[in-house]
Amino acid sequence: MKNIIYIDRIKALRAKKIEQTKEKLEYEGYLDEDDYGRVVPTFKWSIIPNDKDGNFYGTSGWAENFYDLMSKHDVYIDDDDAFTGRWMYFMSKMRPYKYKKSLINEKLLKDIEYYKLDAGIGFDAHFCPDYSILLDLGLGGLIEKINHYKKINNSEEQIEFYDNHIKVIHAIQIWIKKHIDSLNVRIENEIDKKIKSDLIIKRDINYNIISNKPTSFREALQLILWYHLASRTFNRDGAGGQLDTLLIDYYNSDLSNGLIDKDEATYLLSCFLINDPVYWQIGGEDENGNDLTNEVSFLILDAAELINVSLNITIRVTKNYNKELVDRGIDLLVKYKQAWPRFSGDESLVKGFMNLGFDKKDAINRIATGCNWMSLPGKEYTLNDLFKVNFAKIFEIAWNEMMNLCGQPALTNDIGTYKPVVKGSIIDKKEIPSTALLFKLFNKHLKKSVNILADSMRFHLKIQNENEVELLLNLLSYGPIEKGLDISNGGAKYYNLAIDGAAIATVADSFRALEQRIEEEKRIDWSTINSLLRTNWSYDNNDYYINMMKKSAHYCEDEKADLWAKKISDNFTNYVIEESDERYNFIPGLFSWAKPHILGKDVGATPNGRRYGDPITHGANPAINLLENPTCLNVSSAIARVQPNYGNTAPFQLEFDPFITKGNPQEIVKAIVLAHFELGGTLVNVNIFNKDVILKAHKNPMQYPELVVRVTGFTAYFCMLTPEFRQQVVDRILLT
Repeated sequence: MKNIIYIDRIKALRAKKIEQTKEKLEYEGYLDEDDYGRVVPTFKWSIIPNDKDGNFYGTSGWAENFYDLMSKHDVYIDDDDAFTGRWMYFMSKMRPYKYKKSLINEKLLKDIEYYKLDAGIGFDAHFCPDYSILLDLGLGGLIEKINHYKKINNSEEQIEFYDNHIKVIHAIQIWIKKHIDSLNVRIENEIDKKIKSDLIIKRDINYNIISNKPTSFREALQLILWYHLASRTFNRDGAGGQLDTLLIDYYNSDLSNGLIDKDEATYLLSCFLINDPVYWQIGGEDENGNDLTNEVSFLILDAAELINVSLNITIRVTKNYNKELVDRGIDLLVKYKQAWPRFSGDESLVKGFMNLGFDKKDAINRIATGCNWMSLPGKEYTLNDLFKVNFAKIFEIAWNEMMNLCGQPALTNDIGTYKPVVKGSIIDKKEIPSTALLFKLFNKHLKKSVNILADSMRFHLKIQNENEVELLLNLLSYGPIEKGLDISNGGAKYYNLAIDGAAIATVADSFRALEQRIEEEKRIDWSTINSLLRTNWSYDNNDYYINMMKKSAHYCEDEKADLWAKKISDNFTNYVIEESDERYNFIPGLFSWAKPHILGKDVGATPNGRRYGDPITHGANPAINLLENPTCLNVSSAIARVQPNYGNTAPFQLEFDPFITKGNPQEIVKAIVLAHFELGGTLVNVNIFNKDVILKAHKNPMQYPELVVRVTGFTAYFCMLTPEFRQQVVDRILLT
């Protein structure tokens, strides 16, 4: 960029972004989620309950609260920013409960608790809107559409449904109008001609889009931002879309009419991206194999480079990938070491989604719009990244059952009550312990736990229409307005519900350690292992056994261990797919989000040498600290083999020390990414950090306010994470 005015403005915006991060940390403490573009509230607001439990529910409850919040929301105008508006409140997080406790099935709750399942009943969003609907209609056109279908679907309940959708649009328009009014006051009092001119442009853009559809590149970006800011406020929605194809026609039109140049477009995109780290995707191909990459794809990366903040941009990689775009993304990843962009493997993802019976056009349009998840914009309800099975807990339950069948004491998480049995003894032997028996029991409980999660999702869909209506996302979906039904209640075209499995390496390593040390080498017996686990590896008060089990063969470096992981993934996949019926598809993935520490707290010691309460392994990745000779190729190959292959991901989390800056680091990273996708991988997330810097930042995080890490699928400022979340990033990097 040559325009010094734009460069100075972007520098000022970036500096302000860092200050706002510090302000949020001081105001509310650590936040273990996406960075978000939210700023510290400058006004007080409280929810309006419509139930005696102090919560608000249903279409009217959500619409009333949102309208009230937008009516009272403060204006945000920054002279360096091309756009107006910032969000300040998580409205959905201000509710005291996710759903009415009186509605819950007690047996379902007990089953969830028994298996320690991560069940996101009552949670919001986690699917993707189609922004093209917004751009094609504008806010006024959306109101016209609602009024049209209100005449067709005119039951009392549907009229309330439609009226409250109009109410939330009016709330957004009120918010925009407040900014227009504030800009008018500024314009009237401003004496600086340049500043006044900028203010007039901002006012006119907002005036044009308050009801009308956008007609320029800048208007399209501002309208997307208003909807996104409103949706974030409403219930945290952060899914984006294919940004380059959304914007290319506006860009080309403005460019050909002399209304914009490359520098201004890059500045506008910089302001747009710094607003909030939404999951935007670029590149890829259409269903006919035509390259979707365009000039806006590169401008987005240029803008990202200029702001260099927390970003969630994904570059799609196909068999005939755009070499220039991928190379540019790799260069930025290596140069700035800020964990962006990331890369998705379209070949496997498209084939996987087609395995569910979808055609290639739908499959190719299903894009990465969250941490690990894919979504078909506006067409599917997914519950992505909300429902998880902790394989390690399932293993523990299966172990206890096997020990009971074989007359052995079961594990307990109350370490103080452990009483080891005599080495080598089998008390009242009824069954002979073996990895075959253990795996049989593991699969029994795995299938049961998947069924419980599927039932939890069915229950969620049963109550969500009264609990939390998706008033914002309904507007940009195909079906809810046309049918007069919430997207959770029959309004969606497709219901593709995601269930993830976590701790695959912990369990695969445990099976392999038992197989190797007991059944193959006969260096230890089942009773001794049981005593060791029951005493949290303190039996005999020496480290011989724990070191022996830790040094057994592991997933990602041993063929038999990889086979255990593959069998676990295959069985899990089958159990998830088997839950599908005529209404719902259930889709498997392998992902722990940022919960290895949280999920590990519920699990006792495991045969791979892990102690009670220690973290489980991250996603589909191996236990890096246990591998003797980890290589990227072995890890990549193993993760590629355990992909569920139904359109959702098992990400490859790749951590690099800057040693790769020696030689040709870009080619090294590129080779690993492309090789992983050729093997069948679906998503690659990369961190490149200096270990000394990470340790210093972990100790004094506020000394490194600009340091961005990819915690899991999302990026965040390292200083905003709790010490526990920072630790899991540190552990992964230090053990690489």
